[in-house]
Amino acid sequence: MLLRMSTLLLRTLREDPADAEVPSHRLLVRAGYIRRAAPGGYAWLPLGKLVLDRVAEVVRSEMTAIGDQEVHFPALLPAEPYQTSGRWAEYGDDIFTLADRRGAAHLLAPTHEEPATLLVKDLFSSYRDFPVTLFQIQTKFRDEARPRAGLLRGREFLMKDAYSFDLDEAGLQAAYDRHRVAYRKVFDRLGLEYTIVHAMSGAMGGSASEEFLAATPVGEDTFVGCAECDYAANTEAVTTRAPGAVDPDAHPPAGVHDTPDTPTVASLVDLANARRYGGRDDWTASDVLKNIVLTVRRPDADEAEVLVIGLPGDREVDLKRVAAALHPATATVFEDWEQHPELVRGYIGPQILAKLGLRYLVDPRVAPGSAWLTGANEPGRHAVHVVSGRDFTPDGTVEAAEVRAGDPCPACGTGELTIRRGIEIGHIFQLGRRFTDAFAVDVLGPDGRPVRPTMGCYGIGVSRAVAAIAEQHHDDRGLVWPASVAPCDVHLVAAGKGPQLEAAVDLGGRLAAAGLRVLVDDRTGVSAGVKFTDAELIGIPCAVVVGRRLAEGYVELRDRSTGERTELPVDDLADRLVAQVRAARGHRV
Repeated sequence: MLLRMSTLLLRTLREDPADAEVPSHRLLVRAGYIRRAAPGGYAWLPLGKLVLDRVAEVVRSEMTAIGDQEVHFPALLPAEPYQTSGRWAEYGDDIFTLADRRGAAHLLAPTHEEPATLLVKDLFSSYRDFPVTLFQIQTKFRDEARPRAGLLRGREFLMKDAYSFDLDEAGLQAAYDRHRVAYRKVFDRLGLEYTIVHAMSGAMGGSASEEFLAATPVGEDTFVGCAECDYAANTEAVTTRAPGAVDPDAHPPAGVHDTPDTPTVASLVDLANARRYGGRDDWTASDVLKNIVLTVRRPDADEAEVLVIGLPGDREVDLKRVAAALHPATATVFEDWEQHPELVRGYIGPQILAKLGLRYLVDPRVAPGSAWLTGANEPGRHAVHVVSGRDFTPDGTVEAAEVRAGDPCPACGTGELTIRRGIEIGHIFQLGRRFTDAFAVDVLGPDGRPVRPTMGCYGIGVSRAVAAIAEQHHDDRGLVWPASVAPCDVHLVAAGKGPQLEAAVDLGGRLAAAGLRVLVDDRTGVSAGVKFTDAELIGIPCAVVVGRRLAEGYVELRDRSTGERTELPVDDLADRLVAQVRAARGHRV
């Protein structure tokens, strides 16, 4: 393949786009890989499409290597299957919906579990047809409220999704493990640094779930890791090691005290210590039971629910963790105080919530028998020695509190958690029978009885992976593509006119004939300095400069990653580059 910059659809920019928030967005636009076409939608220019296709081919090759079969479903689908599964309501405003000319409801598919399940139901009827895994690389759609960060949060994106169907849990586990290994191969080949973390299943449902996160400071996912063991989890999935239960009767009776001018937990703690409430002067924020009121809306409910969450006063509520715990319901901060005068804002205690008929969920640290300083449900008053299991009984626990660096590891209990940010590039789920139950998929088992298959789902964000690679592989001059995904293997730059330009074009043809992907900067009227700047911005792994020593039979080889420069005889160039590219690609030329 030979591309000539004089005819290539390519415009590099000297300045950053005004709406660019992250390096991948800034550099992919500046280097001429993508161009904004709509809010959350991008046109892929020739160099960008080459990168996208190479990423997709890496993904495709590893999926077929484990026996997955490629299919292609429509992006425009009828509403009925998603209504049957319940996800039409669960997705809510996150999906694009429309009606055809006959008024029938449709959607632009965000994911394809429903049609995959129906296809298997349509074609397979015997245990002899299983196991089977189908995959596709297809455009997906999500109605993001605020598209941002270029390819990282768009409304339209390219995704690989695979769906495994097995007859029992052992088969599902084997499929899950097989895809987990394949995903590691994919991301290793793409040159990505990543971490596998425990995750929540969300709209997919099911049990086991893991995310593959590419580490970067601009990532929208926050995850934790433990230095003492191999525990890693998305913060939404982090669990809390609860303290042991104690005897509720071991505490003194609850008592109520005046607490004027205590608008914050810190001011309440200071006053409690100064006045020795409960006979103590060692109160801390972690001894305070803070009660946060939320409005919860379920997709299948006509009215919203008022939910109260109790957590230690030294923690804040993390609404993303709440959303993950309550899915498919959504939760927002409660605002309707005038309609609920029984809730004394700033002084809510759990003692009356059961009588009010309000659901009350607590942080796992609010263990049975634990005693708290909390609201007395009267303006300007708080209560001490309010004991869980004696003075109030929660309806359950919820992981709603923020996760902080230094928290104890929930796995080993000895290590401390560190917090990092990352981009979700892959997600694998054990779905179980949610969708085969919804569509009553039964096949004839070996004993003549019906068997209901169990499913797994395995996704990779293909277009998002392009952005993740750009985030991890760039410097202050531009992109630095790994050889496995670069649009071309070699970028030829003529440092002068006349013979040097002609030699660069001729050399490009010879390298292309040798099996390399070649980009030749054959533009006239463009200075050598601009060509070198563009070469670094575009970020192809190897640049060949045809310059002053051409008359002596030499060209200069530049490594984009290391900056190393080597002068090489022109006659040796093709053999050298073919060997170099073969080694970089693992002999895939």
